[in-house]
Amino acid sequence: MAPTRSEIDSILSTIEVPGGNLVSTGMVREVEIEGSTVRVALVCPAALAASAPNIKATAERALLADPGIDTAEVTVRVMPPPQQVQGVASPQDDSWNNRIRGVRHVVPVASGKGGVGKSTVAANLALALARKGRKVGLLDADIYGPSQQLMMAPGEQPMANDQGKLRPVEGPGGVKLMSLGLIIPADQPVIWRGPLLMKAMEQLVGDVLWGELDELVVDLPPGTGDVVITLCQKLDLAGAVIVTTPQDVALIDARKALHMFQKMDEPVLGIVENMAGFTCPKCGHTEPIFGEGGGKRTAEELKIPFLGSVPIDPAIVVGGDSGRPVVEARPDSPAAKAFLGLADRVALALDAR
Repeated sequence: MAPTRSEIDSILSTIEVPGGNLVSTGMVREVEIEGSTVRVALVCPAALAASAPNIKATAERALLADPGIDTAEVTVRVMPPPQQVQGVASPQDDSWNNRIRGVRHVVPVASGKGGVGKSTVAANLALALARKGRKVGLLDADIYGPSQQLMMAPGEQPMANDQGKLRPVEGPGGVKLMSLGLIIPADQPVIWRGPLLMKAMEQLVGDVLWGELDELVVDLPPGTGDVVITLCQKLDLAGAVIVTTPQDVALIDARKALHMFQKMDEPVLGIVENMAGFTCPKCGHTEPIFGEGGGKRTAEELKIPFLGSVPIDPAIVVGGDSGRPVVEARPDSPAAKAFLGLADRVALALDAR
């Protein structure tokens, strides 16, 4: 009888490594079972690189000891070590190069609070820019809650070259993607503070072979915390896109995000209002569920451009969950057209700069 996944996990959990076992440390990335053949993919931290061959052999022996397994194939991929990279330094060091080699425009997508659809806007903006013939990358900078690995569903993992540089994976529309969610298992929490958090951010920004890009869209974490401030201080930003929803509580936080960029003397391209209204597919009536016009009014009050409104559309949710955002899956839908209009205005502002 073919073994089950839980049985495989039980076997692999008997193999001890520093910090726990293969399962508890999150080193087991994939398990494939075909009858009596089992294939296991492991991710090994750089500190255990010398032990990788022994870990592989031990895992294969343990699996073959099970009477239901005739063939065991174990692969071990060693993650690149944290290191000082060209153009990037620690947060305490002022030697960061303000430009990422090959990238014309770094465009952060920000929000003062969570739950306004910032990641959805970032993914669809990147795809909309790519549909206009621009070379685009998407960096998921939300270390604690990465989501672009699901929304863009590239179906592969980033690999390192001989120098330890990571190659971004290719998502829908040819968008180059990098996210911590592509490296760490989805159900494993990131329990990092200060220096570790910043080191991870350094590598995601500067240790990636982005190549030649017109735009690198950066999906920032919500709020105005360490990651957001560090990126503002250390990178040459072309202009931020601030995402809000129409209700007052979201607009208050959008103002905070805007004022943060202004105090740090960083350009802001404008505000985009997400979840602007729902149009009934049967009767055609549009209901402003979260209010109406708040984003435009706020932009006018603060004297910054209003980049447009994106309606509530169930297709946006379906596209994000399936790994094909609405711009890719349904480019003729009203929501996709709103994102394409947003990309037009962003591209125009960037080229003008």
